[in-house]
Amino acid sequence: MTNSAPSRLGELANLFFKLGVIGFGGPVAHIAMIEDEVVKQRQWLTREDFLDLLGATNLIPGPNSTEMAIHIGYIYAGWLGLIVSGVCFILPAVLITGGFAWVYVAYGSLPQVAPLLYGIKPAVLAIIINALWGLAKKAVKTRQLLVIALAVVLLILLFKLNEVIALLIGGLLGMLWLHSGEKNDKPGDKANFLIASLSTGATLKASPVFAASVATVANVSLWQLGWFFLKVGSVLFGGGYVLVAFLQGGLVEEYGWLTQQQLLDAIAIGQFTPGPVLSTATFIGYIIAGIPGAIVATIGIFLPSFVFVAALNPLIPRLRASSWTRAFLDAVNVSAVALMVITTLQLGAATLTLPQAPFVDFLGLAIAIVSAILAIRFRLNAAWLVFGSALIGWGASLLGYTP
Repeated sequence: MTNSAPSRLGELANLFFKLGVIGFGGPVAHIAMIEDEVVKQRQWLTREDFLDLLGATNLIPGPNSTEMAIHIGYIYAGWLGLIVSGVCFILPAVLITGGFAWVYVAYGSLPQVAPLLYGIKPAVLAIIINALWGLAKKAVKTRQLLVIALAVVLLILLFKLNEVIALLIGGLLGMLWLHSGEKNDKPGDKANFLIASLSTGATLKASPVFAASVATVANVSLWQLGWFFLKVGSVLFGGGYVLVAFLQGGLVEEYGWLTQQQLLDAIAIGQFTPGPVLSTATFIGYIIAGIPGAIVATIGIFLPSFVFVAALNPLIPRLRASSWTRAFLDAVNVSAVALMVITTLQLGAATLTLPQAPFVDFLGLAIAIVSAILAIRFRLNAAWLVFGSALIGWGASLLGYTP
């Protein structure tokens, strides 16, 4: 381990830029690669320290793999390391996704590209189902948590609650209900409860339950766009795939800034590119407001991760020991599962149904089923699913198939 600060920053930049370029496979794969590099090969951290950081990333909103990179940069090289490691890990995905956004805006509506996007959409649905399955197995650990998930589903369906508010209600309900059954709390639990509430209180102040009016793409300002993604980045518990639920509820249904098709295309590009799934924000920002929109959306969704890591890294031991934060996290994660279930059903209906008889797109359904089996049973990388499904869509168009 070198002592020179510039040398350490250079090591961080090289490592995390490389991981950002080759980081296909989602956050689990990213974290495995980071662990191999910093624990096994470079020995910057012990395995116990690495697991401590991993546990801490689950206690705050944001993408886990990106926050792991930021944590390690902070520990290894201080504040500059925090910035360098996070930016270098994010930058490749942002640049690649931005390039795809330019191509999409320029050529996405042409017939030559439409068959590729047609094949990709069912594969994206399968990828989301796979993520939902994995998250549900980890999140729904008790009957109480199952009840909380069902309650969140009912609240959203009956009262059309904002996704942010639904997550917070679920988290607070779980924190009170689950914690009430625990005894022998540690002396620091009340302090830790206040720490865990910081992001909750900020979010409640920042999140409107209902929009006063529905904006259109033509009058979306950069501050509105940045504010939306800043709010999402501040409450994005449950991993990057939960982003789909926020985008569906906010950009498609509430504001009307994106169409359902554009959302599906954006998710597909996020799957096809390496690095954090949240780089989808770059693609969406470009569609809505060009290069300035891409920059604002990207900064908005990733900035909270830097702030949370910087604020909470010194408090990791206390957070891990707190029964309050454990209960809050469990309930928020299971509430995120509830959000994903609703969103998956909505996307499935949009992707696999037709406006006329036979009302079901059987080829799309077949692509979705096969992709789901390959993802869940055989753990095939999402990039290969997207690529293969695009080829199927292109081949079907050559054979004259039109859904």
